[in-house]
Amino acid sequence: MRRLFHIRNDCQEKVSTELVRTKPSRIVMEQLNIQGMMKNRHLARSIQQQRLYSFKKKIEHKCGKYGIQFVEVNRWHPSSKRCHSCGYVKPRLSLSERTFVCDSCGTTMDRDLNASINLSQYGA
Repeated sequence: MRRLFHIRNDCQEKVSTELVRTKPSRIVMEQLNIQGMMKNRHLARSIQQQRLYSFKKKIEHKCGKYGIQFVEVNRWHPSSKRCHSCGYVKPRLSLSERTFVCDSCGTTMDRDLNASINLSQYGA
């Protein structure tokens, strides 16, 4: 168990260092509802072992060290539901829908890619 902990910690250190060393102007992270995810008994242990809070803290610390702006987006921001091209917000979007299709302009793309574009434009 201790060995696995150190492997995960080392991986977090390497990934956070690699992210910060690419010298972005800012890093945007979305808050997650960890307590809500922990209620799913099938996923709770896996989520707990990932130590997402410590990963966020490592990135936040390294951003401060390298002078990179760190932005944390509220969990209620509709990053997945908003169309990145026209700004239309879908009233409902289930987790099973992996492709985002805008009802207003017809843009079709991967749901996660659309959310990442929205997060990159957040506050800019």
